[in-house]
Amino acid sequence: MLNLPVPDFQLAATSGKQFQLSDYFGKNLVIYFYPKDATPGCTTQGVQFRDLYTQFKNLDTEIFGISRDSLKSHENFKAKFGFQFELLSDHEEVACTLFNVIKMNVIEISWQFNLIIANSNYVEWGIGY
Repeated sequence: MLNLPVPDFQLAATSGKQFQLSDYFGKNLVIYFYPKDATPGCTTQGVQFRDLYTQFKNLDTEIFGISRDSLKSHENFKAKFGFQFELLSDHEEVACTLFNVIKMNVIEISWQFNLIIANSNYVEWGIGY
């Protein structure tokens, strides 16, 4: 997956707008995939990004979280933990499939996955756990 061009996709965002990845081509992005809103590991992951949000913004980097949860679930999760970044609903598994983060039709906890996409529109770094 590293050094491969990033495929374009579109998902519903908690902002009420459609997120289109190609709108961010040429920009720095962190995209993190997680199994489920408000679970212990996923909350920790989101809170860590929340706590580092200003540092990422200072590096001209946007953060987006993706799971298969509904927008309503994402909105509640985002509000409860004060996330400043958008959460994207991938209930049809579009992005999850493109980035191969689904195992046996569920996103396993071991498949929390973080990607860094630099302004080159290539995956510069990725780690799954």
